[in-house]
Amino acid sequence: MTAALEISGLCKTFGEKVAVDHVDLSIPQGSFYGLVGQNGAGKTTTLSMAVGLLRPDEGGARIFGADVWSNPAEAKTLVGVLPDGMAMPERLTGREVLTYLGLLRGLPREVVDQRAEELLSVLELDEAEKTLVIEYSTGMRKKIGLATALLHAPRLLVLDEPFEAVDPVSAATIKTILRGFVAGGGSIVLSSHVMALVEQLCDHVAVIDKGKVAAAGSLNEVRGDGSLEDTFVGLVGASDGGSKELTWLSR
Repeated sequence: MTAALEISGLCKTFGEKVAVDHVDLSIPQGSFYGLVGQNGAGKTTTLSMAVGLLRPDEGGARIFGADVWSNPAEAKTLVGVLPDGMAMPERLTGREVLTYLGLLRGLPREVVDQRAEELLSVLELDEAEKTLVIEYSTGMRKKIGLATALLHAPRLLVLDEPFEAVDPVSAATIKTILRGFVAGGGSIVLSSHVMALVEQLCDHVAVIDKGKVAAAGSLNEVRGDGSLEDTFVGLVGASDGGSKELTWLSR
């Protein structure tokens, strides 16, 4: 079966810093795949290259067999993306953003209107009908970003820290939507540094450390008999920061 996302030998450097170092990953169709790592490990850079937002120095990526760089039109119809810190039209309301992006993708107006109505309602953004995006909180921006990723009914979702700054009630709603997406045959790649969240949602996981894949496979294979957090700390190297103290706080 063709992988939902196939990442092959991706590399990226910024000056002398190697951000991503020959990353290979295969995301099975129908999987909920977690990508975990410390801040600065290379998760966002890897995903940005995998979906066509950042050109790699080496390597490539395919979405359901469509090459992201040689066949971007087909690849991008198959994927919905929620990048970290996504920019969007600030002087439009949430509904206007969805309408604009839906029409830009070539969806019929009646389809755009129906889906926008459902997304705004389910994500509890319908009460902000007249609120401009520039006035949205960080959590609201995450939710409207997820709505834009889902609008064209993609087969793959790539979500970079989708729960950051989202309140618990909204987070529960988003989890239900994402689980339903996978149950309906969709595939998801979710990056996070919150191990408990990944354990709760994902059936596959890859650990990224210093731009390389430290481990990858099913959740049970990677975490073994312990927790994912314990495995993660063991793989990336435990810091002795927990034993250090700030001298001026000691009594």
